[in-house]
Amino acid sequence: MALEGMLIAAFIVGLLGGVHCLGMCGGVVGTLTFSLTPKHQLSQWRMLPFQLAYNLGRISSYVIIGALIGLLAASLTTLVPFLPFQQALQVFAGLFMIALGLYLGGWWLGVAAVERLGAGLWRRLQPFTQKLTPVRTLPQAWLYGLVWGWLPCGLVYSVLIMAFSAASMTQGALVMLAFGLGTLPNLMLMGVFAFYFTRWARLTWVKRSAGATVMLMGLWQIYLALSLTVV
Repeated sequence: MALEGMLIAAFIVGLLGGVHCLGMCGGVVGTLTFSLTPKHQLSQWRMLPFQLAYNLGRISSYVIIGALIGLLAASLTTLVPFLPFQQALQVFAGLFMIALGLYLGGWWLGVAAVERLGAGLWRRLQPFTQKLTPVRTLPQAWLYGLVWGWLPCGLVYSVLIMAFSAASMTQGALVMLAFGLGTLPNLMLMGVFAFYFTRWARLTWVKRSAGATVMLMGLWQIYLALSLTVV
């Protein structure tokens, strides 16, 4: 898949993943929103800079992880033929996106098992968030978000596979940046209008529409990967 296609796909997956973000990050967003001491508590609109700082920290983590995973893939391509390696990764990423779509739509919950694989690392990192609360400054909010970005998430893992298939440090970082920007509207809305967003995201038709769209994107990615063999 060309870089442009990967960036578009990563952005759309992030945008449609708001339903999943509600379950994974809703508690974190609530904690961040209400972690200010009474002296520093702000109105919904004045919380926006803090919410933006949290989310930029989170996206910064995604970019770092994408760069590292892209660098790893680039080093592996020196050991194996590049095209078959890239095809296999893209097909795997497409299959994972189909599984993720089933998860988002509530049809199959197998992706939850994958998310548990990162629980050990998160347990090591979570104590740092406790040292950063209550949040009083924007740099503190950014650091909190930087740790938050390592929260185990099947949505992130699916896009990381896509970033890995790019086999480039720069492109891996760009793919994760596009994904992070796609998640930004949902999580910003969740932080400022948590009650209304929660009710909307729990609607069955919303979850199933998002899930079906992600599944179609997974099928499209598999098609593009297999079409690379066509001369």
